Amino acid sequence: MSERKATLHIEGMDPIELPIYSGSTGPDVIDVRQLVSKGLFTYDPGFVSTASCESKITYIDGDNGVLLHRGYAIEDLAANSTYLETCYLLIHGELPNAKQMEVFEKEITTNTMVHEQLIQFFRGFRRDAHPMAIMCGVVGALSAFYHDQLDNDNAEHREKAIHRLIAKMPTLAAMCYKYSIGQPFVFPREELTYAENFLHMMFSKPTKDSNVDPVLARAMDKIFMLHADHEQNASTSTVRLAGSSGANPFACIASGIAALWGPAHGGANEAVLNMLEEIGDVSNIDAFVAKAKDKDDPFRLMGFGHRVYKNFDPRATVMRETCDEVLTLLGIDNDPLLQIAKRLEQIALEDEYFIQRKLYPNVDFYSGIILKAIGIPSSMFTVIFAVARTVGWISHWHEMLNSPYRIGRPRQLYTGETKRSYLKK
Repeated sequence: MSERKATLHIEGMDPIELPIYSGSTGPDVIDVRQLVSKGLFTYDPGFVSTASCESKITYIDGDNGVLLHRGYAIEDLAANSTYLETCYLLIHGELPNAKQMEVFEKEITTNTMVHEQLIQFFRGFRRDAHPMAIMCGVVGALSAFYHDQLDNDNAEHREKAIHRLIAKMPTLAAMCYKYSIGQPFVFPREELTYAENFLHMMFSKPTKDSNVDPVLARAMDKIFMLHADHEQNASTSTVRLAGSSGANPFACIASGIAALWGPAHGGANEAVLNMLEEIGDVSNIDAFVAKAKDKDDPFRLMGFGHRVYKNFDPRATVMRETCDEVLTLLGIDNDPLLQIAKRLEQIALEDEYFIQRKLYPNVDFYSGIILKAIGIPSSMFTVIFAVARTVGWISHWHEMLNSPYRIGRPRQLYTGETKRSYLKK
């Protein structure tokens, strides 16, 4: 990192020199750590202007629609890589050679099973519990089953925890779905790929095996890949903050799942389907688009635009092509919700109101349509997001523990009562 200085002038105080650091790319950062010794804090609600860490994993340029994982553009990875290869890249920093990939895939495959006693945890939940509520519980419970190698200071232990989490998340996700519909759990199979295994565990029955179509497996793999990591978002920052206390990795990932659950974060593609259901019919679209354009109307079109990408979401371009492949394969253009979605997409790409405001369909819009087409209920959408994002969370946790770090301790601007005497009434 290169370094230069900024001078802060505050009335009644001597000038304060603050270092300015430049990374390999992206905005410079001002190091404000010495301000606390001067009796000052910075004030940044939501931490939107604060770099809380140094990282080499993911870079986003929202103004230009750029998403890089370890320097590789997401479009290149989506065209040439797989989810598990991307996992290896995020964790280790480089793409694997053939031998490294073989060993990594075998390690993941042999860890897909979960402890039989974990089934008892599922039976403690109501059948109508939200799958994310169950995921929070069972992922946190993994620490009670796999506590043999949980020394965070041991690199081999960290790697074992990483492999276990990546491997077991699809199994747990499918178990959440099966439990909610009252069907028996389906075991993973070692001859299937990561995405094939997930779809197999979701849709197979004891009476009938589900033959996973390669197009659907590729679509599922791309959904996993495109959600693998997204820099220092709310859930990733939560995992880092939890990890900074020395908490075990399963608890850290459970905290990320809790943060992801919110509709402003991981629940966005579920919100897309809810919006389509609210619109109800293609004939109602014009009225709802008018409501979306009315700044005084609380209605918002979900799945359009992005808080980070001010131009276009590079993941959406890939997801749109995959969406077309899936819909063509399944031949379900007559589905009412999918008809609404395709019409909304057309409007967003042609209407000057959306073009001027750069409200393009984002990755949540297309992934929601794909998952709906595959037959996955909207309540499972955020669970699938959690499966995909686990590698991002655990990569950041691993990176943090490999570097000097401090326990997270945000400050506050206190506006409550000052010290006062206790007077009993």
